[in-house]
Amino acid sequence: MTAPILITGVGKRVGFYLAKHLAQLGHKVIGTYRSQYPQLQELETLGVELHRCDFEDASQLDELLVTLKQQPAIRAIIHNASDWLPDGDAASAISIIDKMMRIHVSVPYAINLALTEQLNAYTGGTADIIHITDYVAEKGSKKHAAYAASKAALHNLTLSFAAKLAPSVKVNSIAPAMLMFNPDDDEQYKQKALKKSLLQKEGGESEILNAVTYLLQSQYVTGQVLKIDGGRHLV
Repeated sequence: MTAPILITGVGKRVGFYLAKHLAQLGHKVIGTYRSQYPQLQELETLGVELHRCDFEDASQLDELLVTLKQQPAIRAIIHNASDWLPDGDAASAISIIDKMMRIHVSVPYAINLALTEQLNAYTGGTADIIHITDYVAEKGSKKHAAYAASKAALHNLTLSFAAKLAPSVKVNSIAPAMLMFNPDDDEQYKQKALKKSLLQKEGGESEILNAVTYLLQSQYVTGQVLKIDGGRHLV
């Protein structure tokens, strides 16, 4: 039986794109999602095994892990599930950072530990864990400090798990910036955002797929971060 790739947050954008294209490439894909989206039907048609799970609900997460641990082996885990909350006032500070840390740090940490046996059981080469972090993990953010801090913590988990799970599992981060605009972004915002990178264009979801494919194929890269930022760090 083919060992599956687990992708969290496949309901839209990057997660949906990865699940769709990896399934089309012949991989067995298991995806998690929090909210129902029409495009999930397309993933089901492609054979993606979907599990609805709100990561803020401990009982739902526990149920998901019990189900996933029934897999005899897992090829890779891609931690894509994310939220992007702006900083609030002092009254909401703890709530906001707790939510950011839970989805970007606590849940990936728990999933990695729970499924270590399944990753170690993969016999087709080296298994993988890939954390989707963010460009702001190194730079910080004036308006999304809690988000940036949680993504930085997620990359730190990359370093810890790379050392902890070697040599049978490789663990890496992908740190994107300005991959794609939202449908409601206005032209003024787009032009301002594009000027923040050297290449001055959207990267697109395919850049993440290319990075994931590279890491899955490599047998010698671990504990690293691939920066997909269009040269933003040099502006």
